[in-house]
Amino acid sequence: MSIWYWICDALPFEMMHWDFMKNAFLAILLMAPLFGLMSTMIVTGRMSFFSDALGHSAFTGIAIGCICGVAAPTWVAVLFSVAFALLFSWVRSRSNQAADTIIGVFSSAAVALGIFIATMGGGSFTKYNKYLIGDILSVTAGEIGMLALVLAAVIIFWVVYSNRLTLTNIHPALASSRGIPVGMTQTIFTVAIAVVVTLAISCVGLLILNSLLVLPAASARNVSRNLKQYHLFSVLFALGAGIAGLTASYYWGCSAGAAISLCLTLVFAVTFGFRKARA
Repeated sequence: MSIWYWICDALPFEMMHWDFMKNAFLAILLMAPLFGLMSTMIVTGRMSFFSDALGHSAFTGIAIGCICGVAAPTWVAVLFSVAFALLFSWVRSRSNQAADTIIGVFSSAAVALGIFIATMGGGSFTKYNKYLIGDILSVTAGEIGMLALVLAAVIIFWVVYSNRLTLTNIHPALASSRGIPVGMTQTIFTVAIAVVVTLAISCVGLLILNSLLVLPAASARNVSRNLKQYHLFSVLFALGAGIAGLTASYYWGCSAGAAISLCLTLVFAVTFGFRKARA
């Protein structure tokens, strides 16, 4: 971290004089490609609502961890979200219900259970505000290290499974005929989403987390002409909006997560305009 601090001190920006802004900026640089890559896979796989449901399950895991007195409830949330993702994959593979119906069932159950546990015995809900709104300015060196490990894992996953996952989402029967284990690929993907969502919830907040997992790829689809551009634009849009949102939060005193989400919304609007003009 000392090297990173030295680099930030050399930058001619006022906000880089503060250690908490240096940590937040590094977290943005790690989360932007993380969200950018995951966003392409989520949008292509039509899993937007599922990532939102996982956010609800992560909140339930955090509530369970707090009630049990766990020092780091995020790890309880990770375990709960992974179990939630595995259970969803199992139910989806054995049900003839539409995927969005099953997601709705799991999402409503998760958020209801989370609120029930958090308020059980007349407990105060205010201590969970950090997880609802997010606070990237309080990110620690340990959390940054964890984000770096998750980013490395997601890049490896993307390199190995990106083409398989794309084919699986577009044409499962063709993917199966090519020898791709469709069920296992989808299960690994759902577990990856669970881990990313849970570890990012304290930084960007549950209320807007899903927008960061959808908007980068949605914007990239408006202007990309092939898969390489699709992934590249998604990462670049996430990175640009992350830096712009963090800067806006510093000078305007607003939520960084909300500012990033609004910047991504603006990017989507602009790229949609280009799409209409090109058409």
